[in-house]
Amino acid sequence: MYTYRWRNTVNKISNEEGNSIDMLKYETCYWEQSYQHIAGIDEVGRGCLFGDVVAAAVILPQGLQMDGVNDSKKLSAKKRDVLYDIIMEKALAVSVGYVDAITIDNINIKQASRLAMKRALEGLSLQPDFLLVDAEKVDSEIPQLAIVKGDANSLSIAAASIIAKVTRDRLCEGAWDDKYPEYGIAIHKGYATKLHRGQITELGATSMHRRSFLRNIEVEQQMLF
Repeated sequence: MYTYRWRNTVNKISNEEGNSIDMLKYETCYWEQSYQHIAGIDEVGRGCLFGDVVAAAVILPQGLQMDGVNDSKKLSAKKRDVLYDIIMEKALAVSVGYVDAITIDNINIKQASRLAMKRALEGLSLQPDFLLVDAEKVDSEIPQLAIVKGDANSLSIAAASIIAKVTRDRLCEGAWDDKYPEYGIAIHKGYATKLHRGQITELGATSMHRRSFLRNIEVEQQMLF
């Protein structure tokens, strides 16, 4: 369920210790400084062995409340799917940026994550005037604030986290799994599970595997598809 309310209304969740967190405290601070369009930015897939790192940028209406929006890692897949649809419907602007495995290997995962965030930012249909970023800095002249654990402390960043996570998971379960069905991408989403490591050892790495991440995995064949 979602409702519109304004600046004096607090959107709260409970953290792991059971304490209430105001998920709009950062947004409210900058709205009160006359910033109008605040974009939350986050990425997913940073620790994967396979596939793109995916980032999202989301601009929410001032004071919008969305029950249950939190760090995407703390939500079930079903809950993320429901919230994805709500965010896509209610956000003022949403954009997703991608950086592939070859680029990740060439520039390293930290720079690739920043690049994906920049691409997401540049794809927004509405120009933001302030950025809230999950523990990173985006290459942009727009004023910004990096927030450690931002996806658990800012509604805008949490919304971006959900958009990025659902987008990447759907690629894993659809196009990427269809392309490499023998690797179980739909199951492990590209992360370094026992199943995934075993498939890489047995079958070799694909062109979508991050070679710089495979140094500790014995790849018996270097198969490129």
